[in-house]
Amino acid sequence: MTQDYFRKTAAEALRAQNTSEQGLSAQEAAQRLQTYGKNKLSEGKKKSIVRIFAEQFRDLMVCILMIAAIISACSGNVESTIVIFVVLILNAVLGTVQYVKAEKSLESLKTMASPTAKVLRDGARVEIDSALVVPGDIVLLEAGDMVTADGRILENFSLKVNESSLTGESEGVDKQTDVIDAEQVALGDQKNMVFSGSLVTYGRASVLVTATGMHTELGKIAALMNQTQQRKTPLQESLDAFSAKLAIGILIICAGVFALSVFRTGMGILDSLMFAVALAVAAIPEALSSIVTIVLAMGTQKMARQNAIIKDLKAVESLGSVSVICSDKTGTLTQNKMTPQTLYADGQVIAKEQLELSNPVQRMLLKAALLASDATHDEDTGDSIGDPTEVALVMLGEQFGVIEEVYREQHPRLSELAFDSDRKRMSTLHDIDGVPTMFTKGAIDSLLNRSTHVLTSKGCVALTPQLREQIIRINTQMSEQGLRVLAFAYRELDADRPLELEDECSFTFLGLISMIDPPRPEAIQAVADAKRGGIKTVMITGDHKITATAIARQLGIFADGDIAVSGVELEQMTDAELDRQLPHISVYARVSPEHKIRIVHAWQRRGSIVSMTGDGVNDAPALKQADIGVAMGITGTEVSKDAASMILTDDNFATIVKAVVNGRSVYENIRNAIRFLLSGNTAGIFCVLYASLLALPVPFQPVHLLFINLLTDSLPAIAIGMEPARRGLLNRAPRDPKQPILNRALLCNIGWQGLLIAVVTMAAFYLGYQQHDAALASTMAFSTLTLARLFHGFNCRGEASIFRLKFSTNPYSNLAFAAGALLLLAVLFVPGLKQLFLVSPQFGISQLGIITALAVVPTLIIQTIKLIAEKR
Repeated sequence: MTQDYFRKTAAEALRAQNTSEQGLSAQEAAQRLQTYGKNKLSEGKKKSIVRIFAEQFRDLMVCILMIAAIISACSGNVESTIVIFVVLILNAVLGTVQYVKAEKSLESLKTMASPTAKVLRDGARVEIDSALVVPGDIVLLEAGDMVTADGRILENFSLKVNESSLTGESEGVDKQTDVIDAEQVALGDQKNMVFSGSLVTYGRASVLVTATGMHTELGKIAALMNQTQQRKTPLQESLDAFSAKLAIGILIICAGVFALSVFRTGMGILDSLMFAVALAVAAIPEALSSIVTIVLAMGTQKMARQNAIIKDLKAVESLGSVSVICSDKTGTLTQNKMTPQTLYADGQVIAKEQLELSNPVQRMLLKAALLASDATHDEDTGDSIGDPTEVALVMLGEQFGVIEEVYREQHPRLSELAFDSDRKRMSTLHDIDGVPTMFTKGAIDSLLNRSTHVLTSKGCVALTPQLREQIIRINTQMSEQGLRVLAFAYRELDADRPLELEDECSFTFLGLISMIDPPRPEAIQAVADAKRGGIKTVMITGDHKITATAIARQLGIFADGDIAVSGVELEQMTDAELDRQLPHISVYARVSPEHKIRIVHAWQRRGSIVSMTGDGVNDAPALKQADIGVAMGITGTEVSKDAASMILTDDNFATIVKAVVNGRSVYENIRNAIRFLLSGNTAGIFCVLYASLLALPVPFQPVHLLFINLLTDSLPAIAIGMEPARRGLLNRAPRDPKQPILNRALLCNIGWQGLLIAVVTMAAFYLGYQQHDAALASTMAFSTLTLARLFHGFNCRGEASIFRLKFSTNPYSNLAFAAGALLLLAVLFVPGLKQLFLVSPQFGISQLGIITALAVVPTLIIQTIKLIAEKR
């Protein structure tokens, strides 16, 4: 059948399912569906923007500010009322814009990790984005692929599909192939259909696409992704709970301050209310939640630029606590560039350059290598499609002028048994000189145990114990050199018929081909860095234990005293035995998916935060179980990407270590931003309480504190969140995830640093209040508090002194200080703003010098203490 016929058939199917109008082509129908989908998404986005804007006014802080505005209006201060409402609306607009930008940012990250599809276009196999698949395309499915569109099976090679997204059943569904004709498609026969959102767990097939866009399961998947993004992270939930408790406590204190002001000092009700509202505005860290979100979002963007796509924000928090990395070997710790090294055939070990096609055994070994593979390689462009091991076999043939496509056309594949991780082998059936011949490749233990003969230059001979021992010895020698070894065998069948699993026996052994996948140079350094940071790296691989151990030694994972365990040995261990030996096991070889989950469970029982890497279908359960599931972006299957919380676009172990460092840095930056915000708010609380207890005029108007908290404080806090990762982050042990972010040490720092700022602020207040000028006193206190908090931003960049951190390493901090200072100067000296912010007419240049001198004092004291600590 031609591609045009398939497209015509697909169009008939679309019309039969009422998904397109009469007379539309498949492409036009697809365009209608895509346009419809975009319109629906656009409508949803508009509604969400309105909801987001409205939700900005549901916050407790906003309610308090509205009360402050009403009180200001009642007291005749119209300007202050206008400023508060303008700032509230501006804050809501900015919050909405920030949310939309974050959504677009996450959407771009989703696009980077979006599924792809292999399709036939113009007779050629190409890989395209799943969004470009249209009805009438022929999609090629393999184990590990996500089905990206509804379609009807044309060719089926033992296809098994997990349709749990549709049916809820986790068991795979065996698919069958029926004769395809237009009448059958039009009737909507579904017994040989695959559906969007399903996962191919076994075999392969070619599928005619019959539906795309909003009429497939992709819409449901997108909805699920949106729901996932809207969840708050544990850190955000913790901070929200803290803010709520703080707000309740502050409201109780405000009520006490109000009562004290009215009954003890004889202050008027409106003035007392202003005192209480000023205290509430000063105390509640209204910018805290948004600052944390911004820092996390910036962290994910930075990681994306460094080839680590974070699918879930809470993964950023967990990364800083990772203490164990269970990593796959191929492509992650190694270069994933398999190159043949040596061959064993006819009782000889030869280098790849010594291969002679005139030797019948060597020629038969190469024939098996090319025919029992699916990879293709374009010599002109250098592009390869397929498993790296199979690509290496194809390139071996090209070195001797044997082109895989030509060879496969001469001996077309009649039937096959696809590779399976449990069987550890793959078989294909071909016509070789009129004889149906099955070629099989796989692990040596899988083939050698099923072989009865060996092909030699003298013909087929029985596989004696001596020959078996020789083959095993050669395999061991190759493996000890860090080489990956594939075994090949064949069997002649009595007739051309579909292959069955029972046929994989009575093989004639052909030989071995060894390959090397050299370690990544950067992975060796990354393993060392991880070890320095208290993180244990564990290699989990499907390779032979000897091969895996040799590579692990080169990488620095396996050291003297460490243990390597095979899957068989792991099965024989009880949980108690595994727990006892777990810290010493650095390599797991020949493991199954169940083994990987058990390994992750064992580490989690010890209280470790585990990162697990994987790229195959069978890795998905372990990726879900791990605290940080890491999928490979290049070689990874769509199943593994869907299960993971982080995707590596370069499949590089070093990227994981970079992400861990960034995770630690993000957490440190959030702690420092919290210290900055809460210490500044604590200073405001001390000042208002002091003035209330001593019956002094209110030191700050609500509009003053609003200006500080929402404008001048936000800029330094964001700048602190952009502090670069320091080398010292890997010189400490992983963070205990159970440790609260607001621990005793941090609270003590917040308290005494806030007290320092409060002392200089009230000193400025008294200097302005010498002539009983309450307006000048308030202006002096407001200016000093603002400037002192701007200086304090430099203190909160890290634990080290500013001289060690250096001003040049974080230019955003300098810009934030400059912007905050300019805003303060504008408020103090621009005529219109002076009235809005109730600035005293008596405030001038001399007062500016006084408040500058006072404001810098807390920073000088804090920096001096840090310098003394560094010298000690």
